[in-house]
Amino acid sequence: MNDEKNTKARNRKIARNESARQMIGDIRVSAWAIGIAVIAALVVVTWILVKNR
Repeated sequence: MNDEKNTKARNRKIARNESARQMIGDIRVSAWAIGIAVIAALVVVTWILVKNR
């Protein structure tokens, strides 16, 4: 019985760690996506400004 409780506690701890790791990865991907979108928007705005001169 004690072994089963230890296993469950260990599994919960592993799940929490994995969840935190997944969240950090999601934030990192989101930051890259936002950065690429901003750069693309700047390129388009610059192209439009140069074209209209």
